Amino acid sequence: MNSAVDGWKGVVIKMKKGIARWGFTTIFLAVSFSVYAQQAKKIPRIGFLGNSTAALEANLVGPFREGLRDLGYVEGRNILIEYRWAEGKYDRFPALIAGLLALNVDLIVTAGTPATQAFQKTKAVIPLVMVAVGDPVGTGIIASLNRPGGNITGLTSISPELEGKRIELLREVVPKLSHIAVMWNPANAYHESENREAQAAAAALRIKVLFLGVKDEGDFEAAFGQILKQRPEALLVLADRVFLHNRARIMDFAVQKRLAGIYAYVELVEAGGLMSYGPSYADMHRRAAMYVDKILKGAKPTDLPVERPLKFELVINLKAAKQIGLTIPPNVLARADKVIK
Repeated sequence: MNSAVDGWKGVVIKMKKGIARWGFTTIFLAVSFSVYAQQAKKIPRIGFLGNSTAALEANLVGPFREGLRDLGYVEGRNILIEYRWAEGKYDRFPALIAGLLALNVDLIVTAGTPATQAFQKTKAVIPLVMVAVGDPVGTGIIASLNRPGGNITGLTSISPELEGKRIELLREVVPKLSHIAVMWNPANAYHESENREAQAAAAALRIKVLFLGVKDEGDFEAAFGQILKQRPEALLVLADRVFLHNRARIMDFAVQKRLAGIYAYVELVEAGGLMSYGPSYADMHRRAAMYVDKILKGAKPTDLPVERPLKFELVINLKAAKQIGLTIPPNVLARADKVIK
């Protein structure tokens, strides 16, 4: 009887030891999984909100990614980027931003005033790195350039008298210029101040201005109709991603109607436009990577001053000049940073 009892005791002891071993293994696996999960969470995830499409903004996304690589970031290895594209339709911003917030991104990068204001309206507390926002102080996005005062920082494209310089360039190229059309977006809060600047500069040169408000693709035909009716001699297109997204359509019209023009984006010149003058948006996107790096390393947006453009570029398309019957004066051509032949 005692031997039988001892036998059962031996079985029980072995079972306990087995359970103990399994319990240790389970705890070990659980701890290992927890450590792995924590390590996986350390890979920062950022959202990139584009105004247009991946193809149309490749020349901006490229420098941004290069800037990240220069700082040691490799997509998929130590940083994750979620790209979202508005395709030139600003009413998509709220849903796109909500989608990025639902993914618990660590911060969002976007360009332009409308996208930045759309983020601001969400009351989100995560950092936002803005790129090329015209007047972030005047539009209420930040408190000041030196002390933004919230969770938004980045780069502004603001430059005193920029529209005035563009109109002066047009007058140099078209000496008898007396009437210009200005294409602007009423949905872009910064354009109100740019319109005032353009009006003042044109008045000083005794040039009449036709303002054409274009919010989306459906407004272009009406704007083109006004140009045909009023017959301005030149076209100024302000900086806005609706115009960048529809650049081929605008440039096709300008070339067809032999309309001299100056634009905020070099992409419009590459699409057949005459001239562009403005800050280097590619350079600003590259510099945006530095803000991302600083914030991911613990810096607070409120402590990161908003920076102005460092590079301005004049690009001239001689092929376009020939198509519309213009000769670019040598003194203007000599100031060009790039000439398309």
